[in-house]
Amino acid sequence: MIVVFDLDGTLIDSAPDIHATANAVLTAEGLGRFDLARVRSFIGHGVPHLVDSMLAAHGISDPVRAERMTAHVISRYEDAVLLTRPYPNVTATLDILREAGHRLAVCTNKPAAPARAVLRHLALDEYFELVLGGDSGLPRKPDPAPLIEVVRQMGGGPAVYVGDSEVDAETAEAAGLPLLLFTEGYRKASADSLPHDALFSDFADLPALIAAR
Repeated sequence: MIVVFDLDGTLIDSAPDIHATANAVLTAEGLGRFDLARVRSFIGHGVPHLVDSMLAAHGISDPVRAERMTAHVISRYEDAVLLTRPYPNVTATLDILREAGHRLAVCTNKPAAPARAVLRHLALDEYFELVLGGDSGLPRKPDPAPLIEVVRQMGGGPAVYVGDSEVDAETAEAAGLPLLLFTEGYRKASADSLPHDALFSDFADLPALIAAR
């Protein structure tokens, strides 16, 4: 089985680092800072969306400024790892899945270099054959293209997607893949309102859900 994971809000709680990075960029622009909950609500669609959301919250529509701020966020992103943690039982679960013969990959809207940097920092990079980021040249999720491309590059065959959000639910549905929805991430709507094949709140429960596919 090919098991494809979202990253932020699924494998890792990266919101504290994204929050710190976002506020550093806002400060450099002379704009007011946001609290963690507000920044968390902007996460999931990639860096340009994060920046557009921050500017919109300040009542600003300025494509040139947005492009500059996006570049500034990305320039800080690879070092934004110190506050990020895997969710409980992630590492043990990845060990179990790999030992069971499942092939693992990451499909994220985060740029690939920062995604790989945080996985290296957390010693999770060794588990994944492929990490496809939001700067791959394909449309970002919820467009299904990156998820479909990950499965293609992994050689095709039975696959499942593991995510945490509205974006992930829409992506999996459009790609025609089962979604195992992690309920402790950055979702805004109720879990039951999103299309999914199973819900789980503890990664220790994930191997059994995948084995049942």
